Amino acid sequence: MKTYTSNPNLTEPRWLRLMLTAAALAFLLLMLVVPLVAVFYEALKGGWELYLQALTDKEALSAVRLTLLTAAVVVPVNAVLGISMAWLLTRFDFRGKQLLTTLLDLPFSVSPVVAGLMFVLLFGAHTAFGGWLEAQGVQIIFAVPGIILATLFVTFPFVARELIPLMQAQGDSEEQAALILGASGRQMFWRVTLPNIKWALIYGIILTNARAMGEFGAVSVVSGHIRGETNTIPLLVEIFYNEYNFTGAFALSGVLALLALATLAVQNFITNRQEKKLAAAERSA
Repeated sequence: MKTYTSNPNLTEPRWLRLMLTAAALAFLLLMLVVPLVAVFYEALKGGWELYLQALTDKEALSAVRLTLLTAAVVVPVNAVLGISMAWLLTRFDFRGKQLLTTLLDLPFSVSPVVAGLMFVLLFGAHTAFGGWLEAQGVQIIFAVPGIILATLFVTFPFVARELIPLMQAQGDSEEQAALILGASGRQMFWRVTLPNIKWALIYGIILTNARAMGEFGAVSVVSGHIRGETNTIPLLVEIFYNEYNFTGAFALSGVLALLALATLAVQNFITNRQEKKLAAAERSA
């Protein structure tokens, strides 16, 4: 029996395949590979000594620490919130469910700069709530808490959006069976639900971590650009570049580029694991 790929009347001409492949490769080379190589070339152009000196600069180390701190807080919080939101939207029916599902995509549709301004209008020193917080000795805007809140907002949907389609497709039959057999709610979650969603959860966490470390717009608005205190890596890259410190700018850009490559590598690993697991399940069935 002939398939789509074996029937010459249903496949595209060879010249068209070659042309599309060449166009795709040329686009990837021009838009991704060349800029990435240029970043590392500019960072290492002055030699390893200047490169390491740029990375160990006091401001650079402060930016790295703040970026890692932000990610360390944002990723676990959004993982828990993402699981909770996915559970709520896939396991319960209630009035306003569609509205809540729509609002989940709000961080995707709102510009990060607008998101930062929202937090300034809510927690700024000249607002009622922000003024009261500062009177209590709590500063949100132009401080680390504001950076964490802004990053939480822009990265909130990633975990939930990875889990919701999977949990909808899986249904709750296994969870109901576990409860009928006497498992508690905690046992059901740890032994049934979590193993079934672990790969999608890890993928969502990876995306959240990458966005948290690379966020610029919202963080730029709420940080105040206080040198050595509230500058994350992306903000410091802009400052160094504007000050013609190209070695420092490209050195830190290289750190973010390596983070992106590591994210892609882990994503590819997870995708391959999922495909192998699915293929094994189909063979056993």
